Amino acid sequence: MVKKFMKKAYTFLIFLFLYAPIIVLVAFSFNNSKSRGVWGGFTLKWYIELFKDAEILRALYNTILIAVLSSIISTIIGTFAALGIYNMHGIRKSIVLNLNYLPVLNPDIVTAVSLMALYRFLRLELGLTTMLLSHITFSIPYVILSILPKLKQMNKHLAEAAMDLGATPFYALRKVIIPEIMPGIITGGLLAFTLSIDDFVISFFNTGHGISNLSITIFSMARRGINPVINALSTLMFLSLLILLLIINKRTDNNLQDGGF
Repeated sequence: MVKKFMKKAYTFLIFLFLYAPIIVLVAFSFNNSKSRGVWGGFTLKWYIELFKDAEILRALYNTILIAVLSSIISTIIGTFAALGIYNMHGIRKSIVLNLNYLPVLNPDIVTAVSLMALYRFLRLELGLTTMLLSHITFSIPYVILSILPKLKQMNKHLAEAAMDLGATPFYALRKVIIPEIMPGIITGGLLAFTLSIDDFVISFFNTGHGISNLSITIFSMARRGINPVINALSTLMFLSLLILLLIINKRTDNNLQDGGF
């Protein structure tokens, strides 16, 4: 009995440690005072101010635009790359897998400076396009690593059986392989989306004048003090991602009950 209680208490403390900062942030998004250490009463004014702040809304637009585009593109590229790697054998497969691990293990600063040097060498003007290309580049390895385990779990003879029954390779890919690895594709897409929204270093080195996302905007605000509207924005983003996660989990549970993936 005591052992069971200790396990529950330990688990509770871990989750409290993880989520206490978010709870404080949500609470202070309703704080009437600009101070982050003094409660000045309940208010919704920071949520109202949020939708009046053109700088933050522009940064939010850039962040969402880049996150959506980079997650979609990197998921498509990563899916086909994972299929190619899975069908490789021997030393070639080991080499490609190790090359895929490098961007994941590399410090962000190395990737950021390398991409910036590449754009300079190609004479590309830094801006929204280079930031998007950078986010796609660093997201692809994570998508590949999310999909490969699902490919290993899949019965490799399924596609062969479909083609033996008259299916074309593309039809077998679309109707047999993709549904089997869909959980990995969704995981990879969500991971790419989250990484893009969260990224600062790579965005900072590969953006141009007048183009910034939320992480760059918040960093510039830190020098003169964080605007409380950031608490409101962070609360809305957290709730949106939480709702999205619940919807995806519900959909996955329904598919499992129906005999899908």
